[in-house]
Amino acid sequence: MKAEHYYKVDLKWEMDRRGILSSPILKQEIEVATPPEFPKGVEGVWSPEHLLVAAVNSCLMTTFLSVAESSKLDFLAFESKAIGKLEIVDGKYMISEITLVPIVTIMDKALEQKAEKVLQKSETNCLIANSLKAKIHYLPEIKITEAAIVERTTGEYESIF
Repeated sequence: MKAEHYYKVDLKWEMDRRGILSSPILKQEIEVATPPEFPKGVEGVWSPEHLLVAAVNSCLMTTFLSVAESSKLDFLAFESKAIGKLEIVDGKYMISEITLVPIVTIMDKALEQKAEKVLQKSETNCLIANSLKAKIHYLPEIKITEAAIVERTTGEYESIF
């Protein structure tokens, strides 16, 4: 793999606080807008804030899939919840924290340690998370087929999902 890659994204303002994201290599366009929490924000449309959190969350998934494949981890399912915290820091709005709760379902308790290692390696190597100033919190969970969830979460973040 080459050391440099470029990702072209175009944006065209449509009306009000809405625009359309596109890329010459992608078929699907994405409507974006100011989030509803801001003046003239638009409900029900992806905002830059949602896209930033989605980028970190989807990067974690793609990194996990790559690491799981090279580690030969046999898993049944992967899903992940994410939430970003927007606040004013030093007089400027920023996404200061992103909490990720990846959930991996495995078939056998004997795979639990391997799944934990794959999750840890995925967290360490998530290039989008590594590119941000925001503090990234990882609260991984491992489910064993139709067994109780082995929870790794603690504290304040449990109530926000």
